[in-house]
Amino acid sequence: MANAVLFPGSICSRLVDAGIITEAQAQEALEIQKTSKALIGSILTQLGYCTEDDIARTMAQKSGYRYVSINEIGVNVAAANLITPEMALRNNVLPLYQEDKTLYVAMKNPNDIITIDNLHLMTGLEICPLVVADMELAAAIENFANMNSSVENYDDDDQTEAVEETEELTLDDKPAVQLVNQIINNAIKSGASDVHIEALEKNLRVRFRIDGVLQEVMQNPIKIFPSVVSRVKVLGGMDIAEKRVPQDGRATVRYEDKTLDVRIATMPTVYGEKIVMRLLERNKGNVSIKDINFSKRQFPRFDKAIHMPYGFVLVTGPTGSGKSTTLYATLAEISTLEKNVITLEDPVERRMAGINQVQMNNRAGMTFAAALRSVLRSDPDIVMVGEIRDGETAKIAVEAALTGHMVLSTLHTNDAAGAVTRLEEMGVEPFLTASSLVGVLAQRLVRKLCPKCKEEYTLTREEMLKILPDFPVEEYPQEVYKVYKPKGCLTCNNTGYKGREAVFEFLTVTEEMKKLILDRANGAQIKKLAMEQGMFTLKNEGIYKVMEGKTSIEELLRVIV
Repeated sequence: MANAVLFPGSICSRLVDAGIITEAQAQEALEIQKTSKALIGSILTQLGYCTEDDIARTMAQKSGYRYVSINEIGVNVAAANLITPEMALRNNVLPLYQEDKTLYVAMKNPNDIITIDNLHLMTGLEICPLVVADMELAAAIENFANMNSSVENYDDDDQTEAVEETEELTLDDKPAVQLVNQIINNAIKSGASDVHIEALEKNLRVRFRIDGVLQEVMQNPIKIFPSVVSRVKVLGGMDIAEKRVPQDGRATVRYEDKTLDVRIATMPTVYGEKIVMRLLERNKGNVSIKDINFSKRQFPRFDKAIHMPYGFVLVTGPTGSGKSTTLYATLAEISTLEKNVITLEDPVERRMAGINQVQMNNRAGMTFAAALRSVLRSDPDIVMVGEIRDGETAKIAVEAALTGHMVLSTLHTNDAAGAVTRLEEMGVEPFLTASSLVGVLAQRLVRKLCPKCKEEYTLTREEMLKILPDFPVEEYPQEVYKVYKPKGCLTCNNTGYKGREAVFEFLTVTEEMKKLILDRANGAQIKKLAMEQGMFTLKNEGIYKVMEGKTSIEELLRVIV
């Protein structure tokens, strides 16, 4: 059988000339192409003879256009929004950035004159095609399309329809319904914890909180905002007519195989009501203590505290710092068939087998304090209170710990030492705190550096101390430190970070600590003693994560003072 002809100037020929593939590999790919409709580039990548990046670079040389990596340069949102998602998907193009009157556009076919002319007419700018790898372009276009919505044929008189308690997220003909569904869909796909929908002077803005940081994902005409607010209110069972005062609501939505509880809050602003939706996935797999990623030097102290037969253990931190996840992991660790475990939650975020979980209902009088009184008559061994919100709940929780129960709960304080003084401020007598409190765990969530694009660099000891004056040089005595910084790629949506990890400090209530509490010592005195007794602070643990290459110094300083 005669070998296939390698035409000069073809992709195969250029790849062979560049030494990327051999002539035999090119011949094999061309033979396969005779019986296949696939493109030669796809065949070569499937055979593993070259990468899409190799083909893109070769195409760039052939066409005379510049090759770029979207992973490296990212996508400018303002430039991308110069075209519609429909056009991007239809023509396999995506504007990456603009310089003066020139728009630089990633194109699957940089020689497509018709598309270039259409882009010129649409934007009024000169179009400069760029060559990128096919998979990079496809992923970037998909991300752009998912994060944008064009609301057309909108009628100001459109009214939202009533919905059932459980809402199936599917497309609907109504623009407001469609937009709200799309926003929630995209939020779930993006792994967002919160959705912010707010009115600006001329636009409706949507932001997602991803890995603890708000990111703008969408803007739409302001004219649809009232209908979007009405739709969300109907979804949450709130009063559509009331626009002057804040409201709270709840909804349950289904997306693919996920069921999520949505907590909705509205707040009147000068341009209209701001909406915040918190997304809580039901029936997540049980999280274990191992998943929490305690450092080896922290875990033994916490483990000893939670395995005490009775006492009060607090987890503190701001909203969204992972306190509930830590409590669920703790319950999974200490719960056994021989123990009666009851939780009081608002809302129940995870369903756990073998545990009695109680949903709070303030409207019906089922508050934490009222529920806790009832629970103590139900012969519990372990009680988990979702949050200490008032002095009454705090006093009952402390009394429960003093009467032979293990009580776990959360409190909003800046650090572990602050929890002791906070209990006093809530009216709990120091002698009760000293007698009941076993330990306090404070935590924060820091973003993890994207493993695909993080960049290594070095700092001298002097440079490190300039950035972090309290850097523990005795723990890290070297003269030069190897650390990492974020860069940004398509995998991490050009943020440089992907995922989060908890940073902890655990305060053990020792006999010396009890004396300080009885003397009504302030937070600084309590913290000083705790550190003398071996407590690693949040900053210490954050530095530990930095030195391990898990996060950056910038992220540490953003999250931990």
